Amino acid sequence: MKKQILIILLLLPATIFAQQMNIISFNIRYNTPNDGENAWPNRIEMVSGLIRFHEADIFGMQEALVGQIEDLKAQLPEYEWFGVGRDDGIKGGEFSPVFYNPKKFILLKKGTFWLSETPEKPSKGWDAALNRIVTWGKFQSKVTGKQFLFFNTHFDHKGNEARKNSASLIYQKIREMVQNKNLPVILTGDFNLTPDTEPIQLLKKYLNDSREVSEEPPYGPVGTFEGFKLDAPLENRIDYIFTYGEIDVKKYAALSEFTNHRFPSDHLPVFAKVVLK
Repeated sequence: MKKQILIILLLLPATIFAQQMNIISFNIRYNTPNDGENAWPNRIEMVSGLIRFHEADIFGMQEALVGQIEDLKAQLPEYEWFGVGRDDGIKGGEFSPVFYNPKKFILLKKGTFWLSETPEKPSKGWDAALNRIVTWGKFQSKVTGKQFLFFNTHFDHKGNEARKNSASLIYQKIREMVQNKNLPVILTGDFNLTPDTEPIQLLKKYLNDSREVSEEPPYGPVGTFEGFKLDAPLENRIDYIFTYGEIDVKKYAALSEFTNHRFPSDHLPVFAKVVLK
């Protein structure tokens, strides 16, 4: 009987022992009344509805203030999240939080490092205009038992040296955490850089750009920043999902959906359907 079961298992396709995941990276635009009709209170349900409709399993957000995170947690109680404010390492300033489905994943370890010369404490790096952080978690799949790393970040919008050094630091941290275990990695974020720039090229030496390796043709516009304008050209891509290791990217999309002539944010969310092998 055991021999028959073994034979059946050997004949099953490899995908049976893999896990499919929906990943989203989403700069949700911080809460400011200066946005008028596009201010956060008018967008909460659009953001949470998009996340739920696309059945995100793990998603990284940028520009989220603690109140926005609390709003989303109330709208999406099925998710857990972690992260800290970039200003003080507690609740001050913007977060780059990671949300995940606890029915599918066990969070084994989590942490934050700052994109600076002193990554272990709240700090501003090089020529950056603001503090910038990376939120990371080590997960284990409840489906397959396999482990993987997830990173989420938001690069500075002004400092060229800061962005170069930020890419190098992330590259270094990922290699340190992967070590000899060869753990798969997912990196999401608003990098404030187009694909041709030096920092993105550096990351692509080690990581795969999900748009470029998607098995199905990319869906949606190339650009990811629209500034709340429905007629924006959407040519410049600055938001990404990168992968490393035993991960296949099945689909990629920049989600350009809107409601009542308004976008959920000034950035388009980026979506990837991946398979953790």
